[in-house]
Amino acid sequence: MKQGSTDRAKGAQVVEINWFVNPFRGDRFEELWRPVVEVSLEYGAHWHAFWRGQDDPWQFKQIVVFDDKLSFERYWYSEEVVEARTRGAGLFQVPIQPIYLHEVTAGSMVGAGA
Repeated sequence: MKQGSTDRAKGAQVVEINWFVNPFRGDRFEELWRPVVEVSLEYGAHWHAFWRGQDDPWQFKQIVVFDDKLSFERYWYSEEVVEARTRGAGLFQVPIQPIYLHEVTAGSMVGAGA
């Protein structure tokens, strides 16, 4: 097996959002926010992920990759996303702070099992 690099986020704006959901509201938040994460592709995201903690089911992590910060902000401040955050008021803790990252290195195993 050899290690292959991934160019998924190379030169792009990676944004991480940690969601801390209020107790016993995780299922409702997941149901509300899943389509909002998925719609990021319609706003130009190259990739997205939405994870829920296994040990702490009230912790969620959203990752989106856009060309630049402005493209992410068009998504984040769009009417659709703002309305969803408003509908979700009381489900999650505030403030919500997007964290802007740039890739230092990334990799994956190529040819595993071949």
